[in-house]
Amino acid sequence: MADQKQSRQLSFEIPLDASGVDDFSPETPVKVVVEGAGNILHSALARFDKTGRAVVRVELSGAPDTLNIIIGPADAENEDLPHLQTISRTISARTLQERRFKLEPISISAYYWHWWRRWCRHFVIAGRVICPDGKPVPGAQVCAFDIDRWWWWSSRQQVGCDTTDANGAFTIKFRWCCGWWPWWWWRIRYWQLEPWLVDLLRPIIEQVPDFPIPIPDPRPSLTVFAPLLERDGQAMALVNQPFGTAMLPALREKLRARLPHIPELEQLRIWPWAPWQPWWDCTPDIIFQVTQQCEGQLKVIVDETIADTRWNIPTNVSVTLVANEAACCIDDLPPPEGNCVVVANVCSSLSNGIGGNMGAMAAPAGYLNPSVVASYGDRPFAGTVSIGGQFGSAAMVDFYEFEWATSPGGPWQPMPPAAVGNFTRTFWGPALPAGPVGFHTLPVTFTPISGRLVAPSRAFFEANNGPGSWGLSRFWVSNPNLLLQWLTANTFADGTYYLRLVGYQNSGTGANPQLGHPQILPICNTDHENYLVLTIDNSTSNLEPAADIVAVRINGNLADPCANIIAGSGGTLEIDFIAYDVGQHLAFYTLEATYGRDGRVNLLTCPGATLTPIALPPTTPAADQVGPDYGAARSQGATAPHWRGGGLRLTIPDLRCAFPITCCYQIELRVYKRTIVDCNYDYHPRKLSFYSLTVAV
Repeated sequence: MADQKQSRQLSFEIPLDASGVDDFSPETPVKVVVEGAGNILHSALARFDKTGRAVVRVELSGAPDTLNIIIGPADAENEDLPHLQTISRTISARTLQERRFKLEPISISAYYWHWWRRWCRHFVIAGRVICPDGKPVPGAQVCAFDIDRWWWWSSRQQVGCDTTDANGAFTIKFRWCCGWWPWWWWRIRYWQLEPWLVDLLRPIIEQVPDFPIPIPDPRPSLTVFAPLLERDGQAMALVNQPFGTAMLPALREKLRARLPHIPELEQLRIWPWAPWQPWWDCTPDIIFQVTQQCEGQLKVIVDETIADTRWNIPTNVSVTLVANEAACCIDDLPPPEGNCVVVANVCSSLSNGIGGNMGAMAAPAGYLNPSVVASYGDRPFAGTVSIGGQFGSAAMVDFYEFEWATSPGGPWQPMPPAAVGNFTRTFWGPALPAGPVGFHTLPVTFTPISGRLVAPSRAFFEANNGPGSWGLSRFWVSNPNLLLQWLTANTFADGTYYLRLVGYQNSGTGANPQLGHPQILPICNTDHENYLVLTIDNSTSNLEPAADIVAVRINGNLADPCANIIAGSGGTLEIDFIAYDVGQHLAFYTLEATYGRDGRVNLLTCPGATLTPIALPPTTPAADQVGPDYGAARSQGATAPHWRGGGLRLTIPDLRCAFPITCCYQIELRVYKRTIVDCNYDYHPRKLSFYSLTVAV
């Protein structure tokens, strides 16, 4: 019997009638699909005559027991129509017994006619991804997401992606439909707890009586409102139902009567302060995420949250997305003019912000931010120091090296091999000599040529690898102007050094390069030979900086570590400690008491607290200036660029500031240097000393 059903031929007509639509237009078709057993068996566009009537003819080879006729907007996908609020009719098994038949006309009302014309629309998002300095970000995948929110949950749905080109440009085209059946809309959404909404709603919940703050569940649940509505039997009945959409309007009215009126939340369209029917949202609300595979790592370089949502975007919209510091950006700046060189970059700083260099204060030489009266002033360098710059447009330099001296007049010496670090450069474009477009990393190696340790210039590399393509189809994105990784640790003693770049032309051929025509290029736009002044402080042993809590006294009595102290009547607190840097590059120190859960007291700011220099055995001298930071020490008489700190005593007249409650306390001393180690601008090295005791007050 089943085989007979599958083999029979069906032929039938589906008449449509839109004559009741006042502003009917015959140019507007509708889509008709025939569905059976969950499959789309037939699809056609119905085109109307001037009277508003149309007929769709269907022929099927075999059919299931029943068929569904679904009528909806012409631009909807076949698979979407069963899930949209469309017109549907069922052809019964009895009717299907006839091999040929004609259905009764299906009327299309004005309601559907007008809604269908706007249910599905095409959107275009055009934009660029740039770095904070405006440089384009190539080869990044930009994905757009529609965002929805309900109470403190959010849901995102990807609408489209594109990859940026050499200009950082992208275009995302997608089709957006509304008018879904609510049950289907919920079925295709995935939800998560949204911290931004939790932080927004928590203070409001705290003000509502009988509404304890629940533990947020990662998925939407009506039980979150149970404490607020437990006295209302009808509302509780709603809450206890499986989550759905039918009960939301009634529940919203109950909640609005119990929650405070907050216009800001109505403007933000947060339920229950604002009505919520996202299945009727015909304009998407968009956020972006951008990822980039560069230098062997997949990095998230733009990660927008619900707080960044662009609500109700137009069908054509332009955006500019600013990437974070992890992005690889096109960095092909034009060179300066002339036969010259600019050695301008030290780590992330410009040389004109380092004392003694061109355009900077003369002293103290080699220090970043010279003579600035603050903890970020007078900072020396240590470890691996990145040095970068550019050759002028007329410079004929194929290979280069760096020389060093301890005075600006020399004598100059070649860099020791142990102090010369190799590095890599990355470009975006076709692989060399030809290949797929993407990010490609190349080594830059210092090698011995003609008795000197040299590296090829970027211009020499470009001229011999893909000439004519650089700046057109290939673009440098990482370390394009890096010249040297100066490895100072264990190769150079602490002190101030002068570096200069020596350029050479290639006098050899092919695989046998030779160095010729050595030249000390001038600094661009000057007649001065190029140079760079840097001060090195690699004294990062266990003694630098020194941090030690030597003694703690309460009311003049020594409090040993782990002691239990009864201090109910208050009294004084004294702490003897060491914050000391033999290299005299101390940045600052902190002294805090931590307790309980996240309890913290800045002991240095307690009322009446005083700092006194004291010598502490066996070798720590009394501090010349008490600080607690380099800026304060300068105002106390420290001479740039030096501040060593030393032995100190902190006296607090009322220990209740330090120990506000009975608890176990940990006194924590942290001491920091100003040295920039391995181009890390965090204050490092740093040392920690702690001292624990229990105090009853």
